[in-house]
Amino acid sequence: MELGIAGRTAIVCAASKGFGRGCAMALAREGVNLVIAARGGEALEATAAEIRAATGVQVTTVQADVTTEEGRAALLAACPNPDILVTNAGGPPPGDFASFTLDDWRRAVEANMLTPIALIQATVRGMVERGFGRIVNITSASVRAPIASLELSNGARAGLTGAVSALARKVASHNVTINNLLPGPFDTDRIKNNWTKAAATSGRSLEEVGRESIKHIPAKRLGRPEEFGAACAFLCSGHAGFITAQNILLDGGAYPGTM
Repeated sequence: MELGIAGRTAIVCAASKGFGRGCAMALAREGVNLVIAARGGEALEATAAEIRAATGVQVTTVQADVTTEEGRAALLAACPNPDILVTNAGGPPPGDFASFTLDDWRRAVEANMLTPIALIQATVRGMVERGFGRIVNITSASVRAPIASLELSNGARAGLTGAVSALARKVASHNVTINNLLPGPFDTDRIKNNWTKAAATSGRSLEEVGRESIKHIPAKRLGRPEEFGAACAFLCSGHAGFITAQNILLDGGAYPGTM
């Protein structure tokens, strides 16, 4: 399907690996020029080179921590008027609720709620004025069903979801959409790190923890970042203008509800 976004420009955050990389590659394959950001310069440049070689689009890199004001300023200086914004940041660490400090909560909210809000505030008005915009926030399946030990993520990402819901409806008449993609278990560094911590805590092997986790996924496998990227690209397409203010779950059927 021709998505109708060739020649557009997208900001993709945390794009050197995982979900961000999957989204960046999928958009590039549709002819979208990219401004991609990540903290690690080596992985970022490697991803940019691979995307350029595979698609031929223009890829600008910004090595920055977008959870800081300085990082966001650098990113927006490189691309002040994107047509597409994909917000993304690494999730907070798992742990026990009783052991989380207020600073832990502040960091989680800064990274996974306030950073996307700040980027949206900086770009959405221009999208409205130009009559086109697509904003996709990468959140978590925990927004739909809170995950034990991930309370920091549960709270911050649910806060973002509530914060942008009304805005999505305000800007919809200008062909600007805001949606949230909620990943469940995907083959990324984060899930492997969580499995490693679970194995260390429980005394089980990493392989055993992985098998036990996958057993509860109806698809009987982890998702692939490229699958996630394809979903993101469609939400950013010219065909998706009637989809907004939605929380779209990608979890291989793991969520047990009907709604």
